[in-house]
Amino acid sequence: MSTLWDTTGSQVVKALTAERRAGGTVMSGLALTLVIVVDEKQVAEAEEAARIAASVHPCRLLLVVRRQVDAPVPRLDAEVLIGGRLGPGEAVVMRMYGRLALHAESVVLPLLAPDAPVVTWWHGPPPEVIAHDPLGVFAERRITDCAWLPDPAQGLATRAADYLPGDTDLSWTRTTGWRAALAAAFDSLSGQALGGRVEGNPNSPSAQLLTGWLHARLGAPIELVDTERPSGTHVAAVRIDLDTDREVVLRRLDAGAVSVTGGAGPDTVIQLPVRSLGELLGEELRRLDADQPYGEALGAATGVTGLAGRSGRRRHVWKDPAERANA
Repeated sequence: MSTLWDTTGSQVVKALTAERRAGGTVMSGLALTLVIVVDEKQVAEAEEAARIAASVHPCRLLLVVRRQVDAPVPRLDAEVLIGGRLGPGEAVVMRMYGRLALHAESVVLPLLAPDAPVVTWWHGPPPEVIAHDPLGVFAERRITDCAWLPDPAQGLATRAADYLPGDTDLSWTRTTGWRAALAAAFDSLSGQALGGRVEGNPNSPSAQLLTGWLHARLGAPIELVDTERPSGTHVAAVRIDLDTDREVVLRRLDAGAVSVTGGAGPDTVIQLPVRSLGELLGEELRRLDADQPYGEALGAATGVTGLAGRSGRRRHVWKDPAERANA
């Protein structure tokens, strides 16, 4: 590991090359470059999640920590690692001070792995407009998490207004187990869905997206109702009524199990544990194309149509946060 204090972007590139040579190997077969934007308080959590994800998706990790944007003098401190606490691959942790933090792309761009897709993940409140952050503009995939926001419903509306194919949100990833269980329950079932409800936390973006997904897929009214649920979970149950007088019910028993009744097979209990942040991130790194089901679910949850059909790439729109602070 090399630690560079008050350094420059070119020195970081040289240090990465030197570390690679010192290790006696050259990284090959990198699946992508993962750029992580994180506040200093969440660095340890983001590093652990990135380590888990990188263990199954070989990638170059670039952590951007924007510290003290109002510092009078721009400064860059960096750690360059090959192996170690962030997994077997290459990693650079960059702490940026002053105006440099607003131009992080000037340091990040030379560090991107050649010919590899770029994924940007904001571990914290997502930007209101991704085009204001160049770290999101040059990425093929952009991962946000509306669960950080005090008003997740408004956060989903913001994500819908700003949506382009390639966007996703970890609130959506948290519904994967439910979506898989529901799809299995409906496998080979006959009949048309008349309606249903999702029981859980109405303020949870995951519960809202699951409700939107069911509405988009079934073409039937789905209601989100407030219900008590096991600690650490967002959804307590899902009930779907069919025109064959059958009701399909999935109910969470605890933080690790869900009962399924009325489905295609016999009544059963399946394991549906709450996954770690690293597992959620790893799932999102499996695909680098647009997630159309997410676009449909987000549109249905927010009432915004045509999200999956949007096309085009973002162009950076400069926005100085100091302007708002001084207004």
